[in-house]
Amino acid sequence: MHDPDLITRLLDAAKMHVPFDGWSEATLKAAASDADIDPGLVAAICPRGAVDLALAYHEAGDQAMLARLEAAELGDMRFRDRIAFAVRARLEAVEDKELVRRGMTLFSLPIYAADGARAIWQTCDRIWLALGDTSDDVNWYTKRATLSGVYGATVLYWLGDDSEDSARTWEFLDRRIEDVMQIEKFKAQARDNRLMSGLMAGPLGFLTRIRAPQGGATTGMPGRWNGPT
Repeated sequence: MHDPDLITRLLDAAKMHVPFDGWSEATLKAAASDADIDPGLVAAICPRGAVDLALAYHEAGDQAMLARLEAAELGDMRFRDRIAFAVRARLEAVEDKELVRRGMTLFSLPIYAADGARAIWQTCDRIWLALGDTSDDVNWYTKRATLSGVYGATVLYWLGDDSEDSARTWEFLDRRIEDVMQIEKFKAQARDNRLMSGLMAGPLGFLTRIRAPQGGATTGMPGRWNGPT
């Protein structure tokens, strides 16, 4: 298991270099030198080099978000406001936008695109779990996919937002969540619609057999399929 203290030291040392050199091997080497960490240890905690360092930075942001969510009083909030609070908490965990901007550049490269998508999906999964999501069917996927779209769009808007306290970003986020709530409203109406109910029981019945990932699954795929009974 990686030593969290070493990763923290490496990240703290890297932050001053990232705005100039990005999440690159040059940054990783400079951070290791500044933090006085042996190259062998660096290779152990970042076996793929700088991309692992960027992912560690994203992970640290997720953990800061979760700590804030755990400490917050969310009980009196509407559910849509809880989602907005969580996304805002994640962005406010960032001390320098340039660190995120450089990360977006890295994860836009084809070789690392899957890593970036996985990081965003994991962030959104953690938000749903922190807010008490217990879905175990196809909704597990649609919730995370939809929130990933909202989160990704909000990050891009936030990176270009120079308004005071990012006020325009939070307005943008509220509009995106309103769009999501309209989708959820449509899904609820569809469940009550006799035609759609018939489709779910017939041609689209396969959707009812999709299940969320289970602990210890060894299929290598996200989730599982329940065959016809």
